[in-house]
Amino acid sequence: MSKPLQHVYLSLGSNMGNKFEYLQQAVNSIFEEIGAIEKISSVFKTPALGFEGDDFLNCALRVKTNMSPNKLLEAVLRIEKSQGRERNSSSNYSSRPIDIDILFVEDLVKKTKKLCIPHPQLHNRRFVLQPMAELNPTFEHPSLKKNMIRLLAETEDKSVIEKQSKWLRNPKQDYDLAKYNYIAIEGNIGVGKTSLASKLAEDFNAKLILERFQENPFLPKFYEDPSRYAFPLEMSFLADRYQQLLEDITQFDLFKDCVVADYDVYKSLIFAKVTLAEEEFSLYKKLFHIMHKELPKPDVYVYLYQKTDRLLDNIKKRGRSYEKSIKEEYLKKIHDGYFEFIKSQHDSNIRIIDISEKDFVRNRKDYLGIIKEMLG
Repeated sequence: MSKPLQHVYLSLGSNMGNKFEYLQQAVNSIFEEIGAIEKISSVFKTPALGFEGDDFLNCALRVKTNMSPNKLLEAVLRIEKSQGRERNSSSNYSSRPIDIDILFVEDLVKKTKKLCIPHPQLHNRRFVLQPMAELNPTFEHPSLKKNMIRLLAETEDKSVIEKQSKWLRNPKQDYDLAKYNYIAIEGNIGVGKTSLASKLAEDFNAKLILERFQENPFLPKFYEDPSRYAFPLEMSFLADRYQQLLEDITQFDLFKDCVVADYDVYKSLIFAKVTLAEEEFSLYKKLFHIMHKELPKPDVYVYLYQKTDRLLDNIKKRGRSYEKSIKEEYLKKIHDGYFEFIKSQHDSNIRIIDISEKDFVRNRKDYLGIIKEMLG
């Protein structure tokens, strides 16, 4: 399970070389390594503070991440170093190609040798307060109990700062899933469908539809006695999936950009073919096709492929007691069923993504790579 997402505010500055380009590189790296960038302030030209040097270009970002403060600091220092910034123990200020400071992590107050949150000097720096007031004017400093507008009005820093006409680009624009109305994430048991669908919905303002398998009373019984409970299990799943997709997808949500589901209704037929006896499957198939005609089809169908041993490992880790009896042979049959279905489709909207060597929950670059493959 991934850690909960939180909002962090970062301050960026550069006063060497192509300053704007350094800022943009930092923005790109933050998006790739730390989290989704929700908002970027204007860029401001500001005088060097505390030392003689060229003017700075400064901005601030609001980022959504599941990193702990210490991991966030590690990532920030790594990004700075990749752009030629070497921090040292000296307290003297100097020119630098990039400077990234952690301003806030939600309303957290934390002080260690390495990290102080909120940033201890931000209320004395107009080049920080001006972009912050633009990002979120009513955000309250958790220690000072004053919002950004008030801190900006009261700061003793009277530096003259100049708003620039050129804006930094949010890399999120390259990962726009809103061109799809309905995305279905599919794959075998334990592949991570729900984890990926949930991350996509969170990052791209999508309506999330999750399969209600935990509410199915026949599921634990099926794993204990498959032959007896297969038909009622598959029929109850079909009825529930049909009702859920019909209601949730056709019901327009004004505040969401698209719909992401962690299953496609066709999985009902794939699983039923594996679990049901021939006569039962024949009846089931007739009912399925009657219901399937009324459901909207996904604009993009994503099949996550994972090696069977990894699937078994994932199933074991999530610790659902009723899944303990799942065997490798059963998973292979499910996989074959999916591929048989995929081969029968002639649409260009199917994406088969091999995640055998990927960890999209812990590695953001893997996650972004999957999105690129989804976008084709």
